[in-house]
Amino acid sequence: MNVLILGSGAREHALAWKLGQSPLTERLVCAPGNPGTAQVAQNAAVQADDPAGVVQLARDQRIDLVVIGPEGPLVAGVADALRRAGILAFGPSAAAARLEGSKAFAKEVMAAAHIPTARHETFEDAAAAEAYARRQGALVVKADGLAAGKGVVVAHSAEEAVAGIRSLAGLGAAARRLVLEELLVGEEVSVIALCDGERYALLPPARDHKRVGDGDRGPNTGGMGAFAPALVSAQLLDEVGRTVIAPTLSELERRGTPFQGALYAGLMLTSAGPRVLEYNVRFGDPETQALMLQVEEDLLPWLAACASGKLEPGALRSARGASVGVVLAAEGYPQRPRLGDPIEGLGRGSDAVVFHAGTLDQDGQVLTSGGRVLTVCARGDSLERARQKAYAAVNGISFRGMHYRSDIGARRAIT
Repeated sequence: MNVLILGSGAREHALAWKLGQSPLTERLVCAPGNPGTAQVAQNAAVQADDPAGVVQLARDQRIDLVVIGPEGPLVAGVADALRRAGILAFGPSAAAARLEGSKAFAKEVMAAAHIPTARHETFEDAAAAEAYARRQGALVVKADGLAAGKGVVVAHSAEEAVAGIRSLAGLGAAARRLVLEELLVGEEVSVIALCDGERYALLPPARDHKRVGDGDRGPNTGGMGAFAPALVSAQLLDEVGRTVIAPTLSELERRGTPFQGALYAGLMLTSAGPRVLEYNVRFGDPETQALMLQVEEDLLPWLAACASGKLEPGALRSARGASVGVVLAAEGYPQRPRLGDPIEGLGRGSDAVVFHAGTLDQDGQVLTSGGRVLTVCARGDSLERARQKAYAAVNGISFRGMHYRSDIGARRAIT
């Protein structure tokens, strides 16, 4: 098969690395890609959120399957344009992608499908939202629209909630509506299901680390690292499939917007059971980087089956042991990342795989070009061994102001 991957982050590099190993892959193209994807695929200078440009590229390259990485192209309708052109696409329609594009819509779907989630209220008036926050106290404040992982404020007091409401105003259109929900307590886990509109197959559960600093301190980010599998029992994973994934798919199909692609459920495992914190409508980042090392079988047939509506339900086979991914971030991230610094140590051998995100190749020198620069991933026969390998590789890479969390995968206690 000729495969096109849309996106330019570490998630897309990890997908290209994995799909490039498939005996079914004849040609692999990434658009726009990055210096890392250029090592395993052909990069094409087409923006992922340009529906007409993507369709033309797919036709020119005789692409059989397009795998859409980021949420932006999905919300922009790239999958719809590809399907109208008769090209298989792994990724939901714009209508189904509203699950991530609008937090309020996601809550509406959860309510209709009786999916367990936090109590919440939606506001279009900031003053009304602030008044509610003063009455409620501890809350999670969320911008309704897409905000690149920065549209959530976890507030432990009324004062923090009000400050969070005011800070999100700087996001503009993404925060015209706000969702304020109860602050749940428990362990977080990410469950990603490959879906064909009706059926689903589960990837191994993973855990993301969203705060910028060790011990979950500091502001939220797009994700500072992940490990897989999270210690979730087979019984609990089956419960998530039955009570979250299946009813979500049924509700979207009932609305005439069947979901084909990767449905990500961000969950809080509370004392009362799993509760949905958020949906994403694509592979998670940085979870995917760790998962691609952990999934033991060929991923391409699964993605093609989802895109063609012919998925056999089940679970993907996972390797023994565990995988860890550590994000290396630029100075100033997540507020104002410093750009343009040379990256040293990328060519050195190690037991890890380094996936590029915010990088730029300038005359043979790889420079930083974004907030999350690289994800360093390793697999081991235990979580601790995977951590040791990943951090040993991290120690061989450097750029000015580089920072990262030292506790990715250090706490695994999930029941």
